[in-house]
Amino acid sequence: MLSETSVAAPDGLPVRLITLRNSGGMVVTLMDWGATLLSARVPLKDGSVREALLGCATPEHYWEQNAFLGASIGRYANRIAKSRFKIGEQEYALTPSQGENQLHGGPEGFDKRRWCIERQNDSEVLFSLSSPDGDQGFPGNVNASAYFRLGEDNRLAIEYRATTDQPCPVNLTNHAYFNLDGEQSDVRSHTLQLLADEYLPVDEMGIPTGGLKRVALTSFDFRTPKTVAEEFLIDEDQRAVKGYDHAFLLQAKGDASLPAAQLWSADNQLQMTVYTSAPALQFYSGNYLDGTPARGGKVYSAWQGLALESEFLPDSPNRPDYPQPDCILQPGDEYVSLTEYLFTAW
Repeated sequence: MLSETSVAAPDGLPVRLITLRNSGGMVVTLMDWGATLLSARVPLKDGSVREALLGCATPEHYWEQNAFLGASIGRYANRIAKSRFKIGEQEYALTPSQGENQLHGGPEGFDKRRWCIERQNDSEVLFSLSSPDGDQGFPGNVNASAYFRLGEDNRLAIEYRATTDQPCPVNLTNHAYFNLDGEQSDVRSHTLQLLADEYLPVDEMGIPTGGLKRVALTSFDFRTPKTVAEEFLIDEDQRAVKGYDHAFLLQAKGDASLPAAQLWSADNQLQMTVYTSAPALQFYSGNYLDGTPARGGKVYSAWQGLALESEFLPDSPNRPDYPQPDCILQPGDEYVSLTEYLFTAW
């Protein structure tokens, strides 16, 4: 279902809302501003319905927050150090958005754009966006799309695609925050399994400090499920960023048929399994959510939601040594990144 609100987005035009439904009673709501996920309501075994996503009370509150709640992120998700990179001998200077670094595509990234609705029905919506040469400092004209589909099995699929007419780094993701307890509770009580053998240490600004590090014998080992709280803040790699905010190189190696992560609510009534064709997941434990507008006129506190962002490793344009596919999209090629969130009620 498509509806138009009386709320004007920053471009002065009304916000358009899209509602996806399946026969089992799951309902997902999005808006065209930022191709943003607003809500994912999942029916439980006891007949109740649980909100799995963090979100604001009204669309207007989304322009007042800087947590990127549910937004589509581009051209380049995560951080690029010193807002600079080279392709061959050509150096590009980007528009910084977090100190000297660029975060999530710059101060006017894809999350702050009106996406066009190409088609929609009760189970799917396709958005498109054009990004001109020089946008936030990036080279090339890029055409991007974001496809959301709700399946009958309570699987929310998100597929990002992009093409370019000049070589350019492209790394699109969705910044959904999950709390499977359906309330403003401490998400560190959730149990997480992250099927990754390596993670990337970062400094206090989230910039990689070196190479990948084995998760074995560290607090970053989620290969066997454990609560997020179990080893929270016990080492310097976590304390640098107030918790977990790190990329994990996945065992699946881009095979979206294999699970990348699993998450369980504290009461074990709701499980989420993540599948992705991306090489890495950024696990963010919501360390800086304090003051973010929430539903019901409330605000979120730190650690009340977590993100599992599918993407290339951070600062990949400056790190060709990373063991992953090249993040530079070439003319004539197509960037494709698929991520699925499968919700299972117990």
